[in-house]
Amino acid sequence: MMAGTHQGLVYAGVDLAAEPARTGLAVITGHSDQQELVIEEARLGVEDGAVVEMVIAADKTGVDVPLGWPQTFVEHVWAHSTGALTGLGTSDIAWRRSMAMRRTDLLVGERFGLRPLSVATDRIAYPALRWTVVEARLRERGIDCVRDGSGRVCEVYPAAALRWWGLPHRGYKSTTARAVREQIVEGLDAAFPQLDWNGFREECVVSDDVLDAVIAALVARETRAQRTWAPDTTDHDLALSEGWIHVPSERRKPGQSPNL
Repeated sequence: MMAGTHQGLVYAGVDLAAEPARTGLAVITGHSDQQELVIEEARLGVEDGAVVEMVIAADKTGVDVPLGWPQTFVEHVWAHSTGALTGLGTSDIAWRRSMAMRRTDLLVGERFGLRPLSVATDRIAYPALRWTVVEARLRERGIDCVRDGSGRVCEVYPAAALRWWGLPHRGYKSTTARAVREQIVEGLDAAFPQLDWNGFREECVVSDDVLDAVIAALVARETRAQRTWAPDTTDHDLALSEGWIHVPSERRKPGQSPNL
């Protein structure tokens, strides 16, 4: 799938796991006629090279992985590694928490009542490390991967998008949660009435990773249309380093179809 081979725009979504076997990828084309959205690809099992080529081919890609680490954490580890760490009077829980979460993680918690995993202290660090390799390869190919989401890539958080759209956002990530994923797919039908699943509906019901990739592609579309919460001037510098979670800023109701 190459950008420009279809009428309209190409949106990609990647649910990046530490290993290719659990990595989901989705491609949605946004045709200009009647604002139709068509899922052109939705699959599981994606190598680094395929992620790189898809980002290059797409007009916008949503990636479900932290794009950076908390600045305070980076500075602390660097100072420790060089032996320059001084002036610390405490190692209590408040101090540790101050380095565990990025600015965008804290704001998502305040705004949506969700707590993203800490890229500094949780297993999400493994796929985040994988992303650093993918990002480096993209930059070598001349792709703008600016971490605030204003370039070709934006960071997404499917659970927050689902919650904002009024859909089930918990309890859908297990082999026994097929019924919840079916509810989510039905809800996406109502939220995006122009969406053509094109035979990929069952893949999203079977795999939460593929479903998250489709959601990531839809959020990429919202980001490109400037319908997400973007960093303000106060947070912009941190977003360039730490990354920024783009969450849709518009509610969606059954039958609602915002202009592209």
